[in-house]
Amino acid sequence: MNTATVTSLESSAATTSSSLRNTHNGSSNPKAAAESTNPENHRTTEELRRAVQRKYRHVAAVHSKSRPSTLSHDSNTAPSFIGFRNLMVIVLIVGNLRLMIENIEKYGVLICVRCHDFRRQDLALGLGLYLLIPCHLFAAYLIELAAAQQARGLRSKSKDGAASPTHDQRALFNSTWKIIAWIHAVNITLALAVTSYVVYFHIHHPLIGTLTELHAIIVWLKTASYAFTNRDLRHAYLHPVKGELAAMPEIYQQCPYPHNITMHNLAYFWWAPTLVYQPAYPRTDKIRWVFVAKRMAEVFGLSVFIWFASAQYAAPVLINSLDTIASLDIPKILERLMKLSTISLVIWLAGFFALFQSFLNALAEVTRFGDRCFYEDWWNSESLGAYWRLWNKPVYQYFKRHVYSPLIGRGWSPKAAQLAVFFASAVLHEVLVGIPTHNIIGVAFAGMFLQLPLIAITTPLEKMHTPTGRMLGNCIFWVSFTILGQPFAALMYFYAWQAKYGSVSRQIAWSSVTSS
Repeated sequence: MNTATVTSLESSAATTSSSLRNTHNGSSNPKAAAESTNPENHRTTEELRRAVQRKYRHVAAVHSKSRPSTLSHDSNTAPSFIGFRNLMVIVLIVGNLRLMIENIEKYGVLICVRCHDFRRQDLALGLGLYLLIPCHLFAAYLIELAAAQQARGLRSKSKDGAASPTHDQRALFNSTWKIIAWIHAVNITLALAVTSYVVYFHIHHPLIGTLTELHAIIVWLKTASYAFTNRDLRHAYLHPVKGELAAMPEIYQQCPYPHNITMHNLAYFWWAPTLVYQPAYPRTDKIRWVFVAKRMAEVFGLSVFIWFASAQYAAPVLINSLDTIASLDIPKILERLMKLSTISLVIWLAGFFALFQSFLNALAEVTRFGDRCFYEDWWNSESLGAYWRLWNKPVYQYFKRHVYSPLIGRGWSPKAAQLAVFFASAVLHEVLVGIPTHNIIGVAFAGMFLQLPLIAITTPLEKMHTPTGRMLGNCIFWVSFTILGQPFAALMYFYAWQAKYGSVSRQIAWSSVTSS
């Protein structure tokens, strides 16, 4: 008998023995046999664990791994604060409702449609200036039209219109450009100077004066942009360099110089919601009049809300602050500032939405202006510099294109160019606020110019790229914006107005009489 045969016999014997044992056990213990064939015995480990937990309730492992607290810095996931956001909104609504009830009980209804001090002279002068101010923009068009005709003549004298002008032609161009520049300078200076003079000395009501002055500043900026842009386009047209024209913005090919010097092109720029002149802009296909109606309804509703909030809530706080400022009671002044900050912030936010979201979008829709990035998420600003870059894109783009970038090109350092930008912006802020209120006291100028130290403080926090740095930068921005900025400026200019025209001036006059 060989080895394979022996192995086969042993295997058969083992199988037979196992079968006999199973048969014996099954006949003696049928329950065990049934359990062995039950499919529940094939449950997974997780199912068994759950079964044990249901059976033995007091042995569940509550602490099975190391975990940090939710608000700890070493937490693996950032918690959501949506609940706290909802709580803050509820607290804000309830707190303001309480203030509204308290205000009505204390002062009654202060809204009066007929109670205004508009003078006919103010309305007439405001309307006259509104019609006169754009004339400076059309004067700039006539200047550029003459310059374009001269440029065509010089270009036609060049060989095939492609060669560079001769030395004499360049000298003529430079002398002509100086004359054009001086005429432009006189024109844009008059655009702002005449309006400012009339508003300061002849328009008493600050609202009419502010709207008129704002219109003059907008046209002044547009006129300067029109002159600067066409000057560069004319220079490129008269001094062609191989590859330069191809490197110009692609959108400019839709209306190359000097074909852009037309009345239609200028009129579109006049109404377009931008301060920066371009020969061509991105355009939409059609006008959605329903969209325009919705945006204008928002403008109307928010304007009524601003008027109501200013008359019912801001005015009493400002009036009650006059004696506090006169006595220089610092703790009381701080309390007035914090009380004024709430309503000031609400009014500013409503005005921001009405202007940048509603009105500019409506104007862009009517003019089919395609680029509607009038602002970005400035409320998340991690520094003061980010805020000024994000909240008012038209003004930021203007100063970057026509002030900052040219100064950098002339060799200025970035900090020096930034200083020049903020200085110019501070002057315009003082003109916009001080002239209509007939009080050039420098508060708006200082408030704008002193942003530079805050920018220097918050910029490193922005560059930290950490949650703590971003949070600190955003908090500094909101504190300076809601307490140290607008409320303080509003308080100072209101006090200066009252000291010049209102109750404070009468108190000062009476005290001087009694003391003498």
